Amino acid sequence: MEKQLKQEPASCVKVVLFGPESTGKTTLSRHLARYYNSVWVPEYAREYLQNVWNNERRTCEPKDLVPIAIGQMALENELAKKTDSVLICDTDLLETKVYSEAYYSGTCDPILDKYAIENTYDLYFLTYIDVPWEADDLRDKPNERERMFKAFEDALKKYNRPYVLLKGNKKERLEEAVKHIDKLIKEHH
Repeated sequence: MEKQLKQEPASCVKVVLFGPESTGKTTLSRHLARYYNSVWVPEYAREYLQNVWNNERRTCEPKDLVPIAIGQMALENELAKKTDSVLICDTDLLETKVYSEAYYSGTCDPILDKYAIENTYDLYFLTYIDVPWEADDLRDKPNERERMFKAFEDALKKYNRPYVLLKGNKKERLEEAVKHIDKLIKEHH
């Protein structure tokens, strides 16, 4: 199982969209991948949990987090081989860890915890809560956006992750992200 959570070496710049639910991460991931004619790693948890909801009519439980993390890393490792410029990650294991601790009394599976901290990225884009919250089958914390945002920012600081706060509309966020990614790509090559 540990091998399935380990990040494989890649020749590209890796950035992560990071933050609470419904803050524009997926939209921006798609836009950035299009802008760079690259690939983006979707959030595996959405597909996994939608299937759980559709088939079992239940929400996420602690037992779901390691399978979600394994699925996320499988996607990331596979897609990282398809680009040598930039890989846009809609999430990472640190995000899964933050959710685990927020939802399950401060706990996180030790193996998930280990790889959430060990796996690394060139830059995180922390998405702010200044966009309207949109309901769906999986989102459930519209009144806890500030608390969740703080949990995400605290994790980035605690683990000394390089990050940029993204605020504003879609265009402003895209422009800010592109400015930072361009700099990373230039340094990388």
